[in-house]
Amino acid sequence: MSIHPTAIVAEGAVVPASCTVGPYCTVGPHVVLGEACELVSHVVLDGHLNAGARNRFYSFACVGVAPQDLKYKGEPTGVTLGDDNVIREYVTISRGTVGGGGMTKVGSGCLVMAYTHIGHDSVIGNYCILANAATLAGHVIVEDYATVGALCPVHQFCTIGRYAYVGGGTTITQDVLPFSLTSAKRETHAYGLNKVGLQRRGFDGPRLKAIQHAYRLLLAGKMNTSQAIAKLKDEGIATEDVAYLVDFIERSERGVLK
Repeated sequence: MSIHPTAIVAEGAVVPASCTVGPYCTVGPHVVLGEACELVSHVVLDGHLNAGARNRFYSFACVGVAPQDLKYKGEPTGVTLGDDNVIREYVTISRGTVGGGGMTKVGSGCLVMAYTHIGHDSVIGNYCILANAATLAGHVIVEDYATVGALCPVHQFCTIGRYAYVGGGTTITQDVLPFSLTSAKRETHAYGLNKVGLQRRGFDGPRLKAIQHAYRLLLAGKMNTSQAIAKLKDEGIATEDVAYLVDFIERSERGVLK
């Protein structure tokens, strides 16, 4: 096991021999690490943190720390991380609260860039990118393959749909449509399909065409959201992607950015 002599690993922590713990790191007594994790230096892992394999934590990242919530009174809540995540410098990931289910979750294959904050009880999917200083308040959901740009504050209880791309500096106060491009440069509205991102993820022509048709009805037509959804249903839901898009809008509690 490679643990630097200046690191502090509390009794009770589970750190496999394949892990590397660098200088001045602190690992709390309830932390469980998977195989081949690396703590570069000055990393703080605390609380009931359960991390999967091959996660890399860069300097001054603080994961599993107490939530920034005045209602939190020291309850044994936690954080879970999947595999193969990159947690860059000065990232903070708060553990959950009792009122929010007790767990903050990050999936696998995510890139969490420097100074990002993931608030308590948030749920981050797989293969997400959170760019520098993205700031997620408590109870935020970021679904698979979504990208949140730099300096983006996201309001509590908002959901960012699958494959969505949020441009840098955009304040998010409502749910972000799946597959969409959303940006403050367009008055914080969805202004089209994240076509390049979808193509990079293997979406073929027919699959893209079905989503594009749904987006034309939702964004480019003169119908309101309810009318557009009704028309899509009347036409018959063409693909699973469109069905998911319709379901996302119908279950939105904060409303969606169009």
